[in-house]
Amino acid sequence: MTVSILPPLFKSEKTLDQVLFPPIEPFDEGYIPVSELHSLWYAQYGNPQGVPVLVVHGGPGGGCSPNSPRYFDPAFYRIILVDQRGAMRSTPFGEMEENTTLHLIEDFEKVRQTLGIEKWVLFGYSWGSILSMAYGQAHPEVMLGFLLGGVLLGTPQDAHHLWYGLREHYPEAWEEFAAFIPEEERCDLQAAYYKRLKDPNPDVHMAAAHAFMKYDFTVATLLENPLLSELLQNDKLVLGVARTFAHYASHGFFLKTPLLEGLPRISHLPALIVQGRHDVLTRPLGAYEVHQHWPGSKLSFVPDGSHSGFDPSISQAIVMAGEEMKGLL
Repeated sequence: MTVSILPPLFKSEKTLDQVLFPPIEPFDEGYIPVSELHSLWYAQYGNPQGVPVLVVHGGPGGGCSPNSPRYFDPAFYRIILVDQRGAMRSTPFGEMEENTTLHLIEDFEKVRQTLGIEKWVLFGYSWGSILSMAYGQAHPEVMLGFLLGGVLLGTPQDAHHLWYGLREHYPEAWEEFAAFIPEEERCDLQAAYYKRLKDPNPDVHMAAAHAFMKYDFTVATLLENPLLSELLQNDKLVLGVARTFAHYASHGFFLKTPLLEGLPRISHLPALIVQGRHDVLTRPLGAYEVHQHWPGSKLSFVPDGSHSGFDPSISQAIVMAGEEMKGLL
């Protein structure tokens, strides 16, 4: 097993634009119907003849960012972005009907076949790490390798930590988060938030979504997040992540078997794992456990990294992993 500790990258020295590849426009973009109800937005960037890499976004429900393709060398990779069911540009937005992990796995297969891809690399961050490993275990024959970051395993312990454990690290943010719920319901914050987030009344679900996402955005970065107010103004992002996360968390992330049990199905493939040492949302222990169960994988801890994949230090580590993957393919 290989565990490396990357040299610190101080945020004052490099910006996000300095560590990512330059912005590019897609060479293909559109929608793929995956059921009578759902259609997925997708876009392709980079080299049409390059090694395909699918960006599996987090949240769940977060959708892909304009910066998502910039992790990868566009001359080498064919970069595919997909907004998962109910997320951002996919339709219908915020729809939880027919929205489970199994649905998302089969959606990726529909995308792969529609785009004429034989095999691909999956890059999954946060929730995307769960979905990438679950997809790979269901379809190992179409996988070339994995880039994983901010690793989450979707265990009951993970869920409890996300709703309650963060009080140990951010007590003031957690108290505000919990105080949104009436005292008599605080014994089960997950159920209380889920009830409000799926309420059809916008006054109810948007208030809950903003309370939830303020908490999430606050704990996602090591230093104070200067973009907090801007992020909270994006109602589509706020509602998409809050509602979808609560839906998935309330159903055990729709995992039939623990991810670690299924790793032997994909452990023959290369895996590069990037984890912020100070990530309190998806704790370093999860990344380390995946690494222990995946012979030949490489785990890189980012000393000044927290959870956000768009912190410069984490972003640079992902870019480095993408470059290293070239040699493994």
